[in-house]
Amino acid sequence: MDHDNMHNMSPPSSTLASDMMMTMHMTFFWGKNTEVLFSGWPGTSSGMYALSLIVVFLLAVITEWLAHSLTLRCVGSTNRATGIVQTALYTLRIGLSYLVMLAVMSFNGGIFIVAMAGFAVGFFLFGSTAFKKPSDDQKTDKLPPLSSGCV
Repeated sequence: MDHDNMHNMSPPSSTLASDMMMTMHMTFFWGKNTEVLFSGWPGTSSGMYALSLIVVFLLAVITEWLAHSLTLRCVGSTNRATGIVQTALYTLRIGLSYLVMLAVMSFNGGIFIVAMAGFAVGFFLFGSTAFKKPSDDQKTDKLPPLSSGCV
């Protein structure tokens, strides 16, 4: 095989890869023209961008609700059906967490802000002591653990 003429060859043309790299942001940016979670969504429409902000916000709130759900806490039950339900809800919570993470990886500043706001509102509503009676939880003076696993 003749390798002497390899330096004269032009590199392979990859217009698709270069076009994709031009639209992919690696730093935070502001604007509605972004892609969040799915190719082409929300596109360039302001309404669809607003919808993507609402969806990411709700995903974060639901994630916090699941993280502080009483169903995921160990109440001393060794029932297999309860364990299966806990496992399914835990898996759903982790999946939603990954979806929020992937949405934030769009590097859109608005998406980042609504994700953080969703986690904050979700924690305020479901995890903080603001809406709990002292009898609801024995450990009201501490923040809840980050993991929902039983120890």
